[in-house]
Amino acid sequence: MTPRVVRAAGVIAALQGSLALVTAVVLVVREIAGHHEDAISGYGTAVWFAIMGSAVAAAGWALWTGRRWGRGIAVFANLVLLGVAWYVFSSGQLAYAVLVAGVSVSVLALLFSPPGLQWLTQAGDEAASSDSSGPDTR
Repeated sequence: MTPRVVRAAGVIAALQGSLALVTAVVLVVREIAGHHEDAISGYGTAVWFAIMGSAVAAAGWALWTGRRWGRGIAVFANLVLLGVAWYVFSSGQLAYAVLVAGVSVSVLALLFSPPGLQWLTQAGDEAASSDSSGPDTR
C-alpha cells in the first residue's frame, strides 16, 4: 500500500505539472493573440512547458497509484524548482520565491520522510528476494 506521504507528494507534483501545462496553453494563446517577444519564442517555450509539465503530472499520477518510477521525476523537478525559487528571490520577488521554495521543500520532505523511504526500499527487497522459487518476472 502506498503511504499517505507519497500520495500527498503525488498530488502536489500532479498540480505542479498541471500548472506547467496551463502555462503552455497561456503562452500559445498569447502568441496567437499577437503578443510576440523578441528574446524568446512563445511557441518554443510553450512546447518546453508542455513536455516538462506532462512529465511532472505523470510522475504525480505514478506516485498516487504507487508506481515508484514517479519519485525520481518528482525529486528532480522539485530540486530544479528550488533553483527557480532562488532566481525569483534574486529578482526581488520574495513572496513568489517563498511559495515556490515552500512547495518544493514540502514535496522533497514528503518523499524523503521515513515512510516514503521505507516504501521505496520495500520494492527493492521484494523484487530482489531470493526466497522466491518462481521465475524472475521483472
